[in-house]
Amino acid sequence: MDDKIFKEAPAIILEYLGYLQTIRGKSPKTVDEYYLDLRTFFRYILRQRNLVPKDLDFEEIEIKEHVNIDLIKTVSLADLYGYLNFVSEKRLNSATTRARKVASLKSFFHYLERKVRVLRDNPAIDLDTPKKKSALPKFLTLEQSIDLLKSIKGTFKERDFCIITFFLNCGMRLSELVNIDISDIRENNSVKITGKGNKERIVYLNNACILALNKYLRIREEKLRNFKSKKIKSVEKKALFLSKRMKRISPKTVQYIVYKYLSCIHLNGQGYSVHKLRHTAATLMYQHGNVDIRILKDILGHNNLGTTEIYTHLSNKQVKEAIAANPLAKV
Repeated sequence: MDDKIFKEAPAIILEYLGYLQTIRGKSPKTVDEYYLDLRTFFRYILRQRNLVPKDLDFEEIEIKEHVNIDLIKTVSLADLYGYLNFVSEKRLNSATTRARKVASLKSFFHYLERKVRVLRDNPAIDLDTPKKKSALPKFLTLEQSIDLLKSIKGTFKERDFCIITFFLNCGMRLSELVNIDISDIRENNSVKITGKGNKERIVYLNNACILALNKYLRIREEKLRNFKSKKIKSVEKKALFLSKRMKRISPKTVQYIVYKYLSCIHLNGQGYSVHKLRHTAATLMYQHGNVDIRILKDILGHNNLGTTEIYTHLSNKQVKEAIAANPLAKV
């Protein structure tokens, strides 16, 4: 959890966030998002209840002194729907963002009702989740993926090539890649990945990953030896991917690297991102490698098969071939 943003958190919310992290095993990033969702909700409630000055900017509303179990007991289902309307109309939240806010509220009120039993009635139990637009995942074609790898050059080309190779071959999440330690690389050419909710899984490296990794590791050791400042913390040395300052590479830096090379092959500004490389890996494995959907689920670290099934979409080529195979095509 980010201590800076929790300074104004009421005690009852802090207890809930502690439960999420220690008992439910949610990642610090997820806990932060849940808190920010709850903070926005209670800012809305305080304004609706006229408990803060009307001219006070919404982002300046502090919830610590006002939010307690007595206030929470007054929340109704109508308040929850009013809030969803507010974030849709006033804050222009998408259906996906509103769905996450609903999940945050449902989890919080469930905790109060079932876990600590300070609520008799749960106002969120019948709260509907906004329907999200069903869209096919955006991904690079095989040819575009090869072009992306060929575009990599510069001082850190070995590191950058290894990073993008891992994304395109293993389907890792951004957070998973930056948190890999040297010790996570196993002798059997596999890597231990720590995914959402601190769940660990083993991903086996193919030949492309092994070659890219070995080449990068040689350069990595050389750069560590030649680094001007020898005051490198041991905690940084254990990180697999290092920045130019010999610190664990940050998610922001990895995003910059990916965007830079996407720009080199003229795919910038078209909705492609680091996460789309994960989509690319999954799609290529399914469409070209004929990987079983259940195996793909384990590779990607999905909790349920339904999440993975989005990758069973057919390519345009497959659709064209399927229609051409219709026995009436020649009649």
